[in-house]
Amino acid sequence: MQKLTNKEEEIMHILWKLKKAFVKDILAEITEDQPHYNTLSTIVRNLEEKGYVSHTAYGNTHQYFPIVKIEDYRKQFMDTAIGNFFGSSYKNVVSFFAKEEKITAEELREILALIEKKE
Repeated sequence: MQKLTNKEEEIMHILWKLKKAFVKDILAEITEDQPHYNTLSTIVRNLEEKGYVSHTAYGNTHQYFPIVKIEDYRKQFMDTAIGNFFGSSYKNVVSFFAKEEKITAEELREILALIEKKE
């Protein structure tokens, strides 16, 4: 999968939410820094070229839908982030969140229980 820009990722989240949408539907979901219709149309076509979305044609109008599942994108995103920032170590990820006080001891116990349940 090709890397997405921040704006492309924002559009993908909208498409994952809506499941299928015309450009005008996507535009209606953007509340801040709303792009021009033509700019958004170009972004969506770029997403199609990158293999993230496809479309159904209705005359000159296209209805777009995601062909990459959010779960697959999340996995790729996390694998890349963990590789780039934590040396591919999930232990380093958990340690980071613990040091930043973003995860509680109770949450860590829940994670440990999940791991032990799989073993």
